[in-house]
Amino acid sequence: MTEPLLAADGVEKAFGPTQALRGAGVSVAAGEVLAIMGPSGSGKSTLLHCLAGIVRPDAGTITYGGRDLVAMSDRERSALRRTEFGFVFQFGQLVPELTCLENVALPLRLAKVGRRKAEDVAREWLERLQVSDVADKRPGDVSGGQGQRIAVARALVTRPKVVFADEPTGALDSLNGEKVMRMFTEAARQTNAAVVLVTHEARVAAYSDHEIVVRDGRVADRELAQ
Repeated sequence: MTEPLLAADGVEKAFGPTQALRGAGVSVAAGEVLAIMGPSGSGKSTLLHCLAGIVRPDAGTITYGGRDLVAMSDRERSALRRTEFGFVFQFGQLVPELTCLENVALPLRLAKVGRRKAEDVAREWLERLQVSDVADKRPGDVSGGQGQRIAVARALVTRPKVVFADEPTGALDSLNGEKVMRMFTEAARQTNAAVVLVTHEARVAAYSDHEIVVRDGRVADRELAQ
């Protein structure tokens, strides 16, 4: 059995009187795509944020590459998010003042990679995601589908070990959503990145290797939850 790259066990998280997670557990291996499903307010995004080290759980364990993510300092977790974790959000969250090429190169530039090398690598990823023709345009001048593929390129440009995607096709029509998911999962598997994908859409979850369902802060395999 493949050793998990990222694993959580007994994770609990409350926001005031609201208990978002109640003993949630999950694991994902390198090269695996995990879909976290569930209705709105079920705790699935909170689970993703805990796994990514954005939110610290109240109880439970989260290990990444054998390291205790919960015990890390804020600085250590921030460093992981810059270098070993990638993120794709529902609305892309591209920097509007930068060109698409500059947006993709940005994580490399933040990692102190020289501008020419960073942009060369970014251009390769734009070609891989079939959006090299908009490299010099700004995000406001491209379509939603193109923008989301640029966001995927930005998430993968540093070759992260784990990519977290929160409703990555939620703002797209079904045709563009299918294209983004196909390219996203293919590119992630080629780089052996683990993907943790939050979605409420079965057609998006179909691109995963394993699906779980979060309800009322608890986790079950999709087959067992049905």
